[in-house]
Amino acid sequence: MNILKNKIQDKTAILGVCGLGYVGLPLAVEKAKAGFKVIGFDIQEFKVNMVNEGHNYIGDVVNEDLKTIVESGNLRATTDFSAVASCDCVCIAVPTPLDKHQEPDISYVRSSVKSIGSYIHKDMLIVLESTTYPGTTEELIKPILEKESGLRCGEDFYLAFSPERVDPGNLIYKTKNTPKVVGGCTPKCTDIAATMYEAILEAPVHRVSSPAVAEMEKILENTYRNINIGLVNELGRLCHKMGISVWEVIEAAKSKPYGFQAFYPGPGLGGHCIPLDPYYLTWKAREYGFHTTLIENSMVINDGQPGYCVERAMHILNQQKKSINGAQILILGVAYKNDIDDYRESPAIRVIEELQNVGANVSYFDPWIKTFREDSLIMESETELSAELIERVDLVMITAAHSNIDYEFVQKHAKAIFDTKNVMKNVEERDNIEIL
Repeated sequence: MNILKNKIQDKTAILGVCGLGYVGLPLAVEKAKAGFKVIGFDIQEFKVNMVNEGHNYIGDVVNEDLKTIVESGNLRATTDFSAVASCDCVCIAVPTPLDKHQEPDISYVRSSVKSIGSYIHKDMLIVLESTTYPGTTEELIKPILEKESGLRCGEDFYLAFSPERVDPGNLIYKTKNTPKVVGGCTPKCTDIAATMYEAILEAPVHRVSSPAVAEMEKILENTYRNINIGLVNELGRLCHKMGISVWEVIEAAKSKPYGFQAFYPGPGLGGHCIPLDPYYLTWKAREYGFHTTLIENSMVINDGQPGYCVERAMHILNQQKKSINGAQILILGVAYKNDIDDYRESPAIRVIEELQNVGANVSYFDPWIKTFREDSLIMESETELSAELIERVDLVMITAAHSNIDYEFVQKHAKAIFDTKNVMKNVEERDNIEIL
């Protein structure tokens, strides 16, 4: 039997995780809970210090789990990448954002791989989990690792791609019970990587023939959602012009027991994947002279949704004989989805920016996010959703469907409400409510 595979199966392998964010920390915790010694790597010293003190900063990690595995010695964190030399497997889970030109920014991946490369050794596994364009693992990571280490992929060390699947706030599917897709540069690479995940997760591991297949699979997951959300956003605009509730249309369509999956409109797309991943694919497609027309059209629709919401807000204010310039507008929820403290790529922040651009005075309340910083925009949440606050503003815009807000209370005190999430669907008094 392969020495590394044997070490994984008897859990004597030391596992590393590069990047201790929304993906990396839950992964490191699950590895340690499975009985492995784990080393977490991050360039941000405050994260390293918090992990080593057993202090959690990720919503999907159970506080007691982190504290227990740190105290047991199964998990430690460091900014010193020389500790990679003591690892048998390292997973890379660093951000892959877009740059100012809406093109892939893989600088974090490249930097991490270079930091790891000079410390890898024979019979070692490297796995990229960061979402990226098809070809990254073999075209970018493999050459860097071979150059930095002097070792050959598939012979001296093993390399694979296994896309992260993290849905912050999901009460059912977490890292441990979500199926994993794995594609290695060689069949042996795939086998070693799959063996590692099988030793950690309760969910099945699906093996594919190459890293490129696994990379494309991840893009497909989120592009599928992007396109379908674009469809309902466009349909929602048409339904509004026709005086039809798109929400009622969707509920009716859901009654069909086959061939339909419900997606819902909103103020735009948020999170670390769905708004970004299609750009990775369209960027790569241009290398082959291919235009992803359907995908690009859905992106245009979704990217324009915050602006559309501002236009709707203007019309609502006009009905009150008020101008949006100088209007007092309260945003309810800046998280990108309900009941989480994550505002990455949040469409609510785009809405705030566009409202400010047309002269509105904007404040927000979010029980999950007390402060947010987005480029030069820094805002603090109102401390309390009081009757006085609601009555003072000209319009309340609901941009996140948090369950811990009393929407009947909001309706009772608001002059006008624009509900972009249909979260007030069960509120009986509706004279001051308009839905997206």
